[in-house]
Amino acid sequence: MKVKFRNLSVADKTLLLVGYVLLGLFVVAIVVPIIYIVVASFMDPVVLQNSGITFDFDKWTTTAYERVLSNAQIWVGFKNAILYSVLFTFISVFITLLAAYPMSRKDFVGRGFFNIIFVITMFFGGGLIPTYLLISNLGLLDSMWAVILPGAFSVWNMIIVRTYYQGIPDELREAAEVDGADEITYFFKILLPVCVPVITVIALWQFVGMWNSYFDAMIYLNDAAKQPLQLVLRSILIQNQPESGMISDMQSTAARAQLAELLKYATIIVSSLPLLIMYPFFQKYFDSGIMVGSVKG
Repeated sequence: MKVKFRNLSVADKTLLLVGYVLLGLFVVAIVVPIIYIVVASFMDPVVLQNSGITFDFDKWTTTAYERVLSNAQIWVGFKNAILYSVLFTFISVFITLLAAYPMSRKDFVGRGFFNIIFVITMFFGGGLIPTYLLISNLGLLDSMWAVILPGAFSVWNMIIVRTYYQGIPDELREAAEVDGADEITYFFKILLPVCVPVITVIALWQFVGMWNSYFDAMIYLNDAAKQPLQLVLRSILIQNQPESGMISDMQSTAARAQLAELLKYATIIVSSLPLLIMYPFFQKYFDSGIMVGSVKG
């Protein structure tokens, strides 16, 4: 690496150094808030409010996590969030894979027309009120399908998968036809196993998108037993209204406010754990999946 760096021109060295500096600043901007949130979630609320974060373990406490994990609504929201995210991911990926296949075939009649129709939906939508009326008329209000079905198909994901399909040699399909495989057999038993990287990337995107989503659930769900974790977090983080059971034993208004502030950090950590656990397992597929599906035309 040192030899390669010495052989670069002055302009290239400058550009490379600027890139490293910007990348370092970007990493610091991400790592520092994460460290602050993790440390603050373990601190005594009085010390945190008066002195800020400290690495003196004697002033740390697990009170926030004990109260968060012992709250029933947190677990209900957690269960709903996992259920919605898994179902949404499965339905979305399945529909996307099916829709992208005919769009990748050059012999598909009407391919150009459907491409235009799909692209139009990326730029124009019906809006919130027409969508709400549609969901209401379909009888989906206050059901999990109101959260899962409307956004299950992504044109952008379909385009990426379609491009990935087009990068697969035609000889693979021709060989399958020679062996007597029909379209269904070719698609499920030959094509999909080859597309594991792009499937993994799309699944990760959709899972994270649903996991972080709260707006649709806020609009369409009224029953607290059906609300995902994101709505519970919204009341804690944005509206500053923790569940009553978390702070019911605090007598002082100041103590309740301090604990409510501490609960914010703990809930952020708890809600982020599934995503932090998922990323290492998906990382090996991410680069190949997104790059191949984005640069080939």
